[in-house]
Amino acid sequence: MFNPSQADVRRFFCAVYTKRLQQQPMEAIEVLAGEWIAEHPEYHAELADVDAALARLGKADASRDNPFLHLSMHLSISEQCSIDQPPGIRQAVELLAARRGDLHAAHHEVMECLGSMLWESQRAGRPPDGQAYIDAVRRRATQD
Repeated sequence: MFNPSQADVRRFFCAVYTKRLQQQPMEAIEVLAGEWIAEHPEYHAELADVDAALARLGKADASRDNPFLHLSMHLSISEQCSIDQPPGIRQAVELLAARRGDLHAAHHEVMECLGSMLWESQRAGRPPDGQAYIDAVRRRATQD
């Protein structure tokens, strides 16, 4: 099982950003990460400097999103959908994306559901509830 550190995650996204800019060959996961990076130009300056990104490790800033966490969540949701794990997540995300008319916007809503599920799991000291996660995404797909 692959369990990257925060530094590994930052290095990965910074490297993907550089490869994308330089039009270098990329592995499939890098291509997918690069597509999400392209959707977030507000993160490009931070992704351009791996040393600065590593220097900010452990320095939370409540005034802004963590670009590495945000991009990791996009990548996680994409991977979940590609293998339909937990079962039903692909359809739930597709329904939400169709309802919103925008996969990117749908992902941001799914992130809220994913974050809530993980927080509840940690708070309660039990495994993540995949069905509750899918149900939360489905509820959003039926809301205006």
